[in-house]
Amino acid sequence: ITTMGVYTELERRGLIAQVTHPEKVKDMLENEKISFYIGFDPTADSLHVGHFLQMVIMAHMQKAGHRPIALMGGGTAMVGDPSGRTDMRQMLTKDTINYNVNQFKKQFQGMIDFSEGKALMVNNADWLLDLNYIEFLRDIGVHFSVNNMLRAECFKKRLEKGLSFLEFNYMLMQGYDFYKLHKDYGCKLELGGDDQWSNILAGMELVRRKDAEEVYGMTFALLTTSAGVKMGKTQGGAVWLDPNKTSPFDFYQYWRNVYDADVYRCLKMLTFIPVEEIEAMEDKFKSSGAAADVNEAKTTLAYELTKMVHGVEEAVKAKTAAMSLFANGGNTADMPTTEMAESDFADGIGILDVMLNAGLIPSKGEGRRLVQQGGVSVNGDKITDPAANVDLAMFKDSEIIIKKGKKTYHKIVLK
Repeated sequence: ITTMGVYTELERRGLIAQVTHPEKVKDMLENEKISFYIGFDPTADSLHVGHFLQMVIMAHMQKAGHRPIALMGGGTAMVGDPSGRTDMRQMLTKDTINYNVNQFKKQFQGMIDFSEGKALMVNNADWLLDLNYIEFLRDIGVHFSVNNMLRAECFKKRLEKGLSFLEFNYMLMQGYDFYKLHKDYGCKLELGGDDQWSNILAGMELVRRKDAEEVYGMTFALLTTSAGVKMGKTQGGAVWLDPNKTSPFDFYQYWRNVYDADVYRCLKMLTFIPVEEIEAMEDKFKSSGAAADVNEAKTTLAYELTKMVHGVEEAVKAKTAAMSLFANGGNTADMPTTEMAESDFADGIGILDVMLNAGLIPSKGEGRRLVQQGGVSVNGDKITDPAANVDLAMFKDSEIIIKKGKKTYHKIVLK
């Protein structure tokens, strides 16, 4: 992508949700080089696929000559963003937040080029934690209308259940971030998920009032399935970028198993494959209706994303492991694995207990239903009785393979 056309590129890929001044922003992005920012609150010790979408957008913008500012929310994470929440976030300690920030930093390196000032990483703890409360209220709070804040979408949802005064301050803090980044780094544009619209508008208004300058906001579409369900969640929780939390194999499998209706949209939103190529793949499937065509697109999606997050070597390993599994239940080296004590199996242990322990099912009720529907096998033998036991005699070379549904394989090894 050249500087001429990054806005159009983001639009074609279905990434833009709302823009405050569409014509101005398009002109600015395609004819100038600007600094822009996205905030990441370190509320966990790894980024997840929702954040990954934001990193992809930052990379598109950087390739077009713009300078990304990755703002770590070391200060805002101490309050917690109420946007898109029905309950209050758990309050975190400073040590936990600092640890999480360092984890985030590592995960950013692969996607964004921070060399020679091409991108910045800053932490809002540096200016938020030392603020004087009275000064902040007089200098910043005076510019915020409570009436307007209460109309904001992010607070509306929470008012029914109760909104703490702590969280009510979040919008002021995020607004102050935009003001601070504009003042210190000439930042002209804030980007964020579509649930950040109200916070972005508040920051723009603050900059306008304090610096008498126009800044802009743009939100991008949240990553959802065609049915409107947020992507990036599995039965075991979020799909993380940290290989210790979501293995490269599991990460690959998540994308390999997306619904047919979602694969081409995911390719456009999350990869750098040219839009024309993706549209050609989609047209081919539409005209043929062949499962092989859509499966090829899913394999491409899974491989590309695993390569971007975990590197070529891990992507090749995950792809090879997945293909050999589908072919003959073969190579198990990169399969998700759970260790269990040999003594657990001495007198036999229920298949549902084993699956629960391995995180393959959220509850025994769900497991019972799966078994009754013929969706579970051990070492290739279908289990038909939910009360069936697994014992040591079933282990070969100290391992068994449980298959759930058509595509999920899990190895149990004895320790």
